[in-house]
Amino acid sequence: MALQESLNKFKQQQEKCQSTLTSIAKLNAPSRAPNSHKKAPASTSSAPAKPLTPAVKFSNDTERLQHINSIRKSPVGAQIKRIVTYNKWTRQPLTPLQINEATYVDINGNKAVFDSLKNNQKVSYDGRCFSYKSKHDLKGKDNLLTLIRKHPEGLPVVDVKDAYPTVLEDLQALKGSGQVWLLSNMDSQEDIVYPNDPKAVIKVDVDLKQLFRSIELPRDMMDIEKDLQKNGMKPATNTAKRKAMAEVYGLPTNKTKKQKKQREIGKRTKLTNRHMPELFKD
Repeated sequence: MALQESLNKFKQQQEKCQSTLTSIAKLNAPSRAPNSHKKAPASTSSAPAKPLTPAVKFSNDTERLQHINSIRKSPVGAQIKRIVTYNKWTRQPLTPLQINEATYVDINGNKAVFDSLKNNQKVSYDGRCFSYKSKHDLKGKDNLLTLIRKHPEGLPVVDVKDAYPTVLEDLQALKGSGQVWLLSNMDSQEDIVYPNDPKAVIKVDVDLKQLFRSIELPRDMMDIEKDLQKNGMKPATNTAKRKAMAEVYGLPTNKTKKQKKQREIGKRTKLTNRHMPELFKD
């Protein structure tokens, strides 16, 4: 009886295991749902297409337009300076339209600018074009040298520095070749160019040379400066001012340096002779 009961329990356990495995297999199997999706019937009536409205385009050049507007609203003098500077750079005759394209200054649209530009001393107007006008119409180094030789008393560099773009380089080249002298005026603080004509040889008498060399100049610079002022000349130095500044800032002058040097020599001489007493015996 006990054996039969054990067999029955074993069969029941087997059935439970079988049913469990069957349920697990059903759960793992993919579920296939019927295809319930149907294609929607194509609509036979099409709605009328709406006309496409073009997108509004704003200017991407706003910054440039603002810049042009600020130039044209600036004072007349500022607009004239802008044109003159551009004409000086190009060195070409330009029409009002070309100037407007380059500088944004509307000459034809502003009568005040037109009249002021036409009467400007740095501008030449031939009735159609505006061009830069310098004080001297020079084209190169040869014209520059010819002009300098016409001014033996000296020609201010400021009068020719805008004649053409490389005029300053040509001045230095003429100076380097010994054809001109380029000096600074102490009164006006401006450079003056003088011709150096080798044909103009000046002969000086021997008596005049001896007289020049026999004149003894004062040894003190302050006396020299006083003599120059008496003769109506402006000294290039100011010794009195330099000495006053040296005293204010405590800088040593030549006199104090000399005194200090003499004292040092005296001490050194005393120390040097101390170890030789036989030289001072009677």
